[in-house]
Order: sequence, then structure tokens, then C-alpha cells
Amino acid sequence: VQLQASGGGLVQAGDSLRLSCAASGRSVRNHGVGWFRQTPGREREFVAAISRTGGGTAYADSVKGRFTISRDNTKNTVTLQMNSLKPEDTANYYCAADPSVIWSEGKNQYAYRYWGQGTLVTVSS
Repeated sequence: VQLQASGGGLVQAGDSLRLSCAASGRSVRNHGVGWFRQTPGREREFVAAISRTGGGTAYADSVKGRFTISRDNTKNTVTLQMNSLKPEDTANYYCAADPSVIWSEGKNQYAYRYWGQGTLVTVSS
């Protein structure tokens, strides 16, 4: 499975961005998918996760109510809608997938086998 994250950019505080994670090589409809983010010098942190069917989702407290994760298994993509962005949301955002990940346990980055290359989100104040 190859994952391609896209949609990052430079925005102002309060703006919105929509990140996409496109899978190729193999369908990820049977994979739990997560989004993580990382800034230089800091540990990679969990952002959101979604179940295979999309019926279950989990969020970090820092993004709850602002970010929404969704998936379209017919297009083999997972989307992260980010609203009300804050400067502290600035980071490289990565998507990850694994067939054994259950969405409720999706906070564990080490559970994911497949990773995308990251897309940079910069939020200015």
C-alpha cells in the first residue's frame, strides 16, 4: 500500500484546510486509518483515526470539535477537514493505515504499517 498525503499549505488562524490521503497499490477499505502530525524536535502525535467502514472515529482532545476525519472507500481516500485552525496546528501531517488497527486504538502510531510522506500545514497568527 502506498499512501499519498496532500492538501497542506499556508493559511491564517481561523481558516480551514482539507487534507487528503490517497491510497494506491491496494485497497485500504479493510484498514484502519489515522492522521498524525509532527513538528521539529517533538514527538509525532495522534490527530484522528477512523474505522474501516467510517462508522467509528477518534480525535485528539486538541482538535476535537474542529477537525473531522472521513473516508470514501469507493475512492480509496481518507480526508481530514480542519476548521478554525490555530498556529499550534502548524506541523507536518501524515496519514497511516493498517489492516489490524481498530479505530478506538488508533492513537498508537506504532500499530500502523503503512505511512504517507507528509504534507506541511502552516498556520500564521
